[in-house]
Amino acid sequence: MNVRRLRTRSRIGTAAVAGAAALGLLTLSACGNSSAADGKDGGKLDVVASFYPMQFLAEEIGGEHVSVDPLTKPGVEPHDLELKPRQIAELGEADLLLYLGGLQPAVDEAVEQSAVENKVDAASLTDLDLHSAGDGHDHGGEEHAEEHGEEHGGGHEEEEAAGEATDPHFWLDPVKYAEAAEGVGKALEKADPDHAADYKKNTAALVKKLEGLNKDFEDGLKGTKTKTFITAHTAFGYLAERYDLDQEGITGLDPTAEPSPARMKELQQVAKEEKVSTVFFETLASDKTAKALAADTGLKTDVLDPLEGITDKSKGADYIEVMHANLDALKKALGAK
Repeated sequence: MNVRRLRTRSRIGTAAVAGAAALGLLTLSACGNSSAADGKDGGKLDVVASFYPMQFLAEEIGGEHVSVDPLTKPGVEPHDLELKPRQIAELGEADLLLYLGGLQPAVDEAVEQSAVENKVDAASLTDLDLHSAGDGHDHGGEEHAEEHGEEHGGGHEEEEAAGEATDPHFWLDPVKYAEAAEGVGKALEKADPDHAADYKKNTAALVKKLEGLNKDFEDGLKGTKTKTFITAHTAFGYLAERYDLDQEGITGLDPTAEPSPARMKELQQVAKEEKVSTVFFETLASDKTAKALAADTGLKTDVLDPLEGITDKSKGADYIEVMHANLDALKKALGAK
């Protein structure tokens, strides 16, 4: 996993994603030109995706050649996922497991316990950053690592000492998500070489969509009246960094954590100083604290969706549509011209 420190408002260089990274993680039992999908029902590649952002990549790139089974069902908060022994055992039957290490402890444990051979950890497909575990606004700031993509050698001890933790929510940055898409495409090509040409084509099409989404965000968030937005938890650090915004989370990277009274008081002050208009809440987590803060400060509330799952409450049918809804919400809250 590539991990580097960040300073809010500093420029992120696009991480170069080597296809070999995905291929190195993908241990395939297929020999020669045979496909992992050989002998499967309908000849489709059986892909298990840990949660929605992984599912979207697999479906968009795999197209008609894959059958995607999400471990996290609609409406379930991914961090809360629990797997039964039967589900863990069934992972070994998948042709490919696509997951994000560090986000779902139950999945990480299942990967270790199961007999699944072919797996891709999306955390290896782009650079992950160290974000403050308490909030998303960097008041002092840590400089970027000297080398882009530098391996973080200090482990958890160094992270805890700095009050930081590796942030897994990279999919909310379309640029980083496109990097992961490239890696997933390479993995599918290796797992199912018979359809490699289609996977290449689908990957290119998805990357083009994500490039367009990035351009929409860049254009839409120019000239805002304020750069600061308040969220239920700090899932939007990569998005904030990409578009020169400041995220203030009621809680840190863990959406189940409870904010301290001191944190709530601090946010009231931030809202006043930074002319914040809106407190954002999420679709899969409780909105109680966010709405309480809004009531105490006289602010509006709205949804900013971290896209950890799609439900009937989502403002869109897929990743692209919900991200555009997020853009509209941010433009309104930040006073974009």
